[in-house]
Amino acid sequence: MNQFLPVSKADMEERGWYWYDFLIITGDAYVDHPTFGPAIISRVLEAEGYRVAVLAQPDWKKASSFTALGRPRLGVMLSAGNIDSMVAHYTAARKRRHDDAYSPGNKAGLRPDRATIVYCNRIREVFGDIPLIIGGLEASLRRYAHYDYWEDKVRRSILVDSQADLLTYGMGERATREIAARLASGTPVGEITDVKGTCFLAGSPAACSYPMVEVPSFEEVSTDKRAYALANKVEYEEHDPIRGRAILQRHGDRVLITNPPAMPLNTAELDFVAELPYTREPHPMYDSMGGVPAIEEVRFSVAHNRGCFGACNFCSLAFHQGRMITCRSHESVIREVKMLTQHPGFKGYIHDVGGPTANFRHPSCEKQLKHGLCKNRACLAPTPCPNLDADHSDYLKLLRELRAIPGIKKIFIRSGIRFDYMLEDKNGEFFAELVQHHVSGQLKVAPEHCVNGVLDYMGKPHIEVYEKFKQKYDRLNQRYGKEQYVVPYLMSSHPGCTLQDAVKLAEWLNKTGRQPEQVQDFYPTPGTLSTCMYYTGIDPRTMKPVYVPTDPHDKAMQRALMQWKRPDKRPLILEALRKAGREDLIGYGKHCLVRPEPGRPGSGAPQGERRGGGKQDARPERKGKGGKPKLRQAGLRVEHNESAPRRKAGWAKPKAKKNARPGKGGR
Repeated sequence: MNQFLPVSKADMEERGWYWYDFLIITGDAYVDHPTFGPAIISRVLEAEGYRVAVLAQPDWKKASSFTALGRPRLGVMLSAGNIDSMVAHYTAARKRRHDDAYSPGNKAGLRPDRATIVYCNRIREVFGDIPLIIGGLEASLRRYAHYDYWEDKVRRSILVDSQADLLTYGMGERATREIAARLASGTPVGEITDVKGTCFLAGSPAACSYPMVEVPSFEEVSTDKRAYALANKVEYEEHDPIRGRAILQRHGDRVLITNPPAMPLNTAELDFVAELPYTREPHPMYDSMGGVPAIEEVRFSVAHNRGCFGACNFCSLAFHQGRMITCRSHESVIREVKMLTQHPGFKGYIHDVGGPTANFRHPSCEKQLKHGLCKNRACLAPTPCPNLDADHSDYLKLLRELRAIPGIKKIFIRSGIRFDYMLEDKNGEFFAELVQHHVSGQLKVAPEHCVNGVLDYMGKPHIEVYEKFKQKYDRLNQRYGKEQYVVPYLMSSHPGCTLQDAVKLAEWLNKTGRQPEQVQDFYPTPGTLSTCMYYTGIDPRTMKPVYVPTDPHDKAMQRALMQWKRPDKRPLILEALRKAGREDLIGYGKHCLVRPEPGRPGSGAPQGERRGGGKQDARPERKGKGGKPKLRQAGLRVEHNESAPRRKAGWAKPKAKKNARPGKGGR
């Protein structure tokens, strides 16, 4: 049986350890699973022969919490956890979240804000000049001077504020192995300056070992928004393991040197990392606290790939894992699924065989393997590149092999599917088998908006592509007698989205006859192109101005328009429609979104036309006591929960027509 790594001195004594090499500190609870970054790094180090101990969610208010395991021999490696600590703590409206899926019992407040910086400062306090290396998503996305949404200002590189010696960005396995080997050989940490996938601070550019490009300094980008946009553009362009150069950015009298990205792991290396001896469970010390909720999403899921060439501008993946796709072998994935079938809690269902984008199984084209990803061209949006290799045959073969494993009832695909990539595949087998075998009632895709101008700022395909996909999906469900729905993720208030655009999205939703239960407001997370647009009002790809909705009230109106049937949103919707000059949508026609206020004439349909805001609200208004209007519920349970993860978002299911024929989805 696989063992957890030591979390206390008692654990070390049981192993006969009276010293150890590396201390891994994480802002998450200790979950020994290959979808948790600190677990991967700790197991990679263990496989290299090092003694590794784990300190999870130490009490940052007490220095003694950081010395509970003693001083490690070689160094400390530290991560805020699987997500940025500020995103974990605050909603897009900057409101404090009340829960934390990565903490025991779903309890919030067990890690500090800006966890990487706080933990590092404590380590310096208790261990002095011990080699200190930071990594994980928080460090990766904040490696340059960056706009911080919560303080509404540009902050320095997190390497400066944390007092760490080195920063590893991206997935980190290659860099971690090399750093550990250098430290073990006696190399001072200050001399480890040439490892790809790392950042360090130096006195001059002469310390850089690679071809380089310099971007505007922290002082410039914090006072000049155009300089910030220029820096962001270069940072994205050079994030490529084949053609990328080192990037230099001055911070006062020091120079931040970001070495070129490390090459992604190849298939054999990825197999090795995925099959290290993880227990695949939260540590039992959390059992009495209610466990760690985050494990439930991944316990019976398999990650088969890394990277994403979808390049959505609001997504951090391109700036962290990169755009180059690497994947595990069929044999490795099959071994993992067979192992899951032996789990005592397994009921026959694999919840996901996916990754950042589930249906990417190979590089987008052969050219990138030699020359890297194109600087000024996205693979899919706004239109697919002519060199795109849209082929699902290998992924389909893998899914077929997994379905044939004894004990498997169903293999679902629940992580992101790129519908535009699917449509480029002229062989329809994958689409057909996806509908037949791999949808759990709802297929989640991300059109994000319906206005093509907004979609261009998002880096997404135009809405006609989604509508073509939806039509084909519906036809296949009818053909195979399935009642399955599409759950489109949608976003309000993205840079470039005006109030008029938000009204068009509401009209589009009304036309479809459904309404989202939850709404995702644009969240300016560190480092992304969309966050650069939000802060600067400039599209860094073109250096042209872009409209940005930043006023909280304007953003609230955009959000409300996506949920126009909610009675509590009515004042906001009326205000938004009048402000946008769309009073034609106030009235009783089927195209209208909201009824007029009592005593105020509407501008909708003439008297006698069917009232309501759509197909699900088509009956006449009923009267309550005293002849007063009685609000009729439209059969929808609609909620707005900014703190809920998007994976739980969905659509209210429409009522089926009487005598609906099988295979028609009850529509």
